[in-house]
Amino acid sequence: MIRFDYADPATLAEARALLLAQGNAASLMAGGTDLLVEIKEQVRVPRLVVDLKRIAGLDTLQVDADGALRFGALVTARRLETDARVRARWPGLHQAVTELGSIQVRHRATVVGNICRASPSADTLPPLIADGAMLHVHGAGGDRPVAMEDFFTGPGRTVLRPGEIVLQLRVPPPARRSGRVYIKHGRRKAMELATVGVAAAVTLDDGGRIADARIALGAVAPTPIRARRAEAALVGEKPGDSLFARAAELAMEESRPIGNVRASAAYRREMVGVLTRRAVQRACGMALAEERP
Repeated sequence: MIRFDYADPATLAEARALLLAQGNAASLMAGGTDLLVEIKEQVRVPRLVVDLKRIAGLDTLQVDADGALRFGALVTARRLETDARVRARWPGLHQAVTELGSIQVRHRATVVGNICRASPSADTLPPLIADGAMLHVHGAGGDRPVAMEDFFTGPGRTVLRPGEIVLQLRVPPPARRSGRVYIKHGRRKAMELATVGVAAAVTLDDGGRIADARIALGAVAPTPIRARRAEAALVGEKPGDSLFARAAELAMEESRPIGNVRASAAYRREMVGVLTRRAVQRACGMALAEERP
């Protein structure tokens, strides 16, 4: 482990000032499950670690009056995993947090930290993109909203500017007659990085046709991506096997996987098709069974 200075500011203003003073030499810490490992392995060599844990309000987890889910930068994966509201209303996100690391890791790892790490294979990214989540970013120039799908610029890179901190995340309420699914494929059943991850969010109209569809792919491009051509093929159509197969084919074409020690590019592309078909089919099945008022 390299030597570094440590600060635990009590306010956002203090944290922001420390980040601006140190620039790229400072790293934020919430849960620390990624950061401390990377420091130990010298993937990161910060001069200063800024711990957010004393800043009030960042551990909020609530459902707002409009039905949206909102949680702060210190909310752990385990809190979302054990929250009955998340399990019932945002099942794709719930599935993703149950897939994240081990239970010991989930007790410390924060979902916002998982997002800011910006790994293309991170489990929480596809379902949050499919759900239309928005980030609340705080910085010296004021606060700004950033859509999850616009947050990532490359592996480990985001749109965050110097001194900016992600304070919280908002996930819109599920629509009536909607289904949300996340499917992860890896070599092991637990404690595994995604070889491919697919999330689907589908809403049906009163006639049983697909009124809205969002499909997000993980681990098959430098950033998580929307399969927009596949989404467009679904909208306005009646759910059915041929439609699901068409969406799967288009998602395969939109993916840009690489080959590495975990899987070849060809295998990943094939699994995009398999998982997209399954995810859309399951999401449509959930929506057909949905009787949310």
